[in-house]
Amino acid sequence: MNAINKGSRKVEISVKWDPSPSGQPPTDLDVVAATYLAGDPHGDPAYVVHFDSRSPDGTIYLNRDSKDGKGFGWDEVLTVELDRLDAKYARVLVGVVIQQRPAQRTFVSVVNPALRIREGYTELAEDDFGGVLGATAATVAEFVRDGAGPWEFRPGVHGFEDDPATFTATMGHADLA
Repeated sequence: MNAINKGSRKVEISVKWDPSPSGQPPTDLDVVAATYLAGDPHGDPAYVVHFDSRSPDGTIYLNRDSKDGKGFGWDEVLTVELDRLDAKYARVLVGVVIQQRPAQRTFVSVVNPALRIREGYTELAEDDFGGVLGATAATVAEFVRDGAGPWEFRPGVHGFEDDPATFTATMGHADLA
């Protein structure tokens, strides 16, 4: 990386979907983020940010939370301020979880899901979860750095078939590169 490229600094991860058909239970997708320490970047997360929570230092937070996809525009929006994250963190993994109550669902049963990852006005990635239709959750973005160097964005949607609690505890154990 040269001196002109500062790496990723402040990133927004957004998800939207259409409401469930009439008579069906609501569909609830949640964006989650987990941080990993430099000494154990593929172990247990140092902390996880999800609905009703934020990072201890305020660098990762949910701007918008929907329980049914009835919002205008993007239903869930998570901001990650990588440039303010402490140097002890070397990896941030972002995922999307389908809540499994009141109905069991996979991405194939979510109406018109969409993912957008951007930094400022620059689109870094877009997806429709078409590659993980049988999954109940998916990692959607990985940010890594060496020491206090710049953050590198690694795109990719990787499906999981775990319940939400298991997914957030284990989503960083595999190398997604």
